[in-house]
Amino acid sequence: MTTSIIATALAACVAGSNGYVAHDDSVIVLNDVTVSGQRQREFQMRSSQSTVQVSHDYLQQNFAGSLSQTLEGIPGVKAMSIGSGQSKPTIRGLGFNRMVVSEDGVKHEGQQWGDDHGLEIDQFAVDRAEVIKGPAALQYGSDAIGGVLSLYTNHVPTEPMSGSVQVFGRTNNEQVGLSAKLGGRLGKWFYRISTTLIDYADYRVPTDSIQYYSYWIRLKDGRLRNTAGCERDGNVMIGYAGYRFHTDVRISNSYSKSGFFANAHGLEVRLSDIDYDHSRRDVDLPYQWVNHLKVLSHTSWQGNGVRIDANLAWQNNHREELSEPISHGYMPTPDGTLERRFVKNTLTANIATHIDMSEHHELSVGLNSEYQRNRRSGWGFIIPDFKASSVGLFAMDKYTISESLKLNAGVRVDHANTIINSYNDWYKTPTTDGDSAYMKRSDDVNRHFTSVTWSAGINYATGHWVLKANIGKSFRTPIPKELGADGVNYHIFRYERGNADLNPEESYQMDMGIHWDNDKVFVQVDPYVNYFPNYIYLNPTAQYVEGLQLYHYTQARVLRYGVEAQVTCVINSHWETELKGEYLHARQQSGQKKGYTLPFSTPWSMEAGAKYSFKWHGNSFVGMNAHIVGAQHEIVPPESPTDGHWTLNLSAGKQISLHSYKLNIAMHAENLLNRRYYDHTSYYRLIDVPEPGRNVSIKVGLDF
Repeated sequence: MTTSIIATALAACVAGSNGYVAHDDSVIVLNDVTVSGQRQREFQMRSSQSTVQVSHDYLQQNFAGSLSQTLEGIPGVKAMSIGSGQSKPTIRGLGFNRMVVSEDGVKHEGQQWGDDHGLEIDQFAVDRAEVIKGPAALQYGSDAIGGVLSLYTNHVPTEPMSGSVQVFGRTNNEQVGLSAKLGGRLGKWFYRISTTLIDYADYRVPTDSIQYYSYWIRLKDGRLRNTAGCERDGNVMIGYAGYRFHTDVRISNSYSKSGFFANAHGLEVRLSDIDYDHSRRDVDLPYQWVNHLKVLSHTSWQGNGVRIDANLAWQNNHREELSEPISHGYMPTPDGTLERRFVKNTLTANIATHIDMSEHHELSVGLNSEYQRNRRSGWGFIIPDFKASSVGLFAMDKYTISESLKLNAGVRVDHANTIINSYNDWYKTPTTDGDSAYMKRSDDVNRHFTSVTWSAGINYATGHWVLKANIGKSFRTPIPKELGADGVNYHIFRYERGNADLNPEESYQMDMGIHWDNDKVFVQVDPYVNYFPNYIYLNPTAQYVEGLQLYHYTQARVLRYGVEAQVTCVINSHWETELKGEYLHARQQSGQKKGYTLPFSTPWSMEAGAKYSFKWHGNSFVGMNAHIVGAQHEIVPPESPTDGHWTLNLSAGKQISLHSYKLNIAMHAENLLNRRYYDHTSYYRLIDVPEPGRNVSIKVGLDF
């Protein structure tokens, strides 16, 4: 079946006819907009990096539950699913603190190190997105070593009043949701308000039991008990848009509550009095709640050949984990259920000036600064209190020799300071001399980091070809978790220990883009290679602490290289086919695990599909694709290999115009055959939990 789909896709490309599919900087992201070949060249020549523009229509038509899952159709972008309603994005196998999520020009700051919760951003408030694949530290600073996901929610309304209402749901976890948006413009003033409400139940997997450290655990109705949850989001924006001056202020709040899979939170749950199978929609202990409050201001002034942009923000991230008070090791039974609390406040200021030196020459200079303060509490421990500050200065130069040849280069200097407070357990532990003491988990740490980064690129177009290349150096400062962690992370089934002597992570990378099209066939190939002299990662060991495998942070020289490729063509006015895939190889060049790959390395994958578009009371389409993932036998001992798998997926959409209203219907079905498989990048595979079974997402929206 898979072979026939791939053959059909390739044959269709050879047989292509008149028609065109909209592409952006590096890949096709929207399949229902017709543009000229000249417009395509402008897209490809805009940046020497692999950059993908994602429109609002694409986000609406490809709704797959979470924002990260919606973007998975872009080669190189993956969603790391965490439980029932959460997921984190990764770019070319790098995520967490190796990629930046930016909202309206400001880096989103939550507890990014946490593997067990997703983005605290309302996906239905996002108007458009941009994905930068590869290092982008030149403009964004630390953490952009793997790429950037830029989200924009500050679209300026053009009508006195407009808005939308959407209802949506997912079958696997019985998710139901409602999102509403209203905006308008009165003269030069504008406003926008939005809200999103989501509730979901325990999600299903195609098995009736799992194995946790040799213990067999039965699942009622194939559901992971206590993985239900909810989400509540709200946004308010007011702004002024003049001829030369623009400013807006936005306040957003995102709240989510989700249960932790009870059987993954330690074997003690077998002794609990909680009836986890009583209801599939309630949330019992253990669970977490996260609230993210953000106040963001964007101001822009346009003069003759000069533009100044300023982004200011304050963010408050409050996260609590609660579980039944149970003694572990020498720890007595604690009072209360608050296991961990983290309260993080972040102040951000970004200022940039763009100067047109001439008709063909543009210079940009800017400053980024950030201050963070994180405080912890609760009877559990994994990371200490910390303060972190950073400031960066950058300059970027773009020069257009001709419409067919463009050059760019830039340099950046950063300084960061991280201060970690010491921490001692609240209970005593016996010592070797027969006495007892409060064991120290974290020492006082005061580290300063300075880095110089640079980048240079070229874009060249000739005939049907657009070629581009970018080379540069980027960096990432060690996060407090990497420097000072020392505790159990039940949610990913391991004991984690930091290293206060870690150096800043550096990366040297070269990206290339090869694009060809003849208005019938679109071909894109993006090879890349990057070298880390001191890659930071959690190294799995054969030791066990408090009953869980010990992972400790270490550094090693690492070489990574890979490629993303895509072929798309339009057969006729109805049929379109697509074939895309990606491959990533990583190898440690030094350290204890020299010669091995990195833990949880992404295996190769490919996708082949066909789409049929037609007119029936409005624009409509139906598409089907096969997603194939290879086996991953390149592992880091004592990690286990993962078999390959394939799934069959279906999507459909319809747009109906009703006078001044527009009705949008979208459906996305994953794993239609309800196959049982494991994702090598998922921590749940460590306890024999397969990926979710058949899952159908449906969304109906009305724009007015």
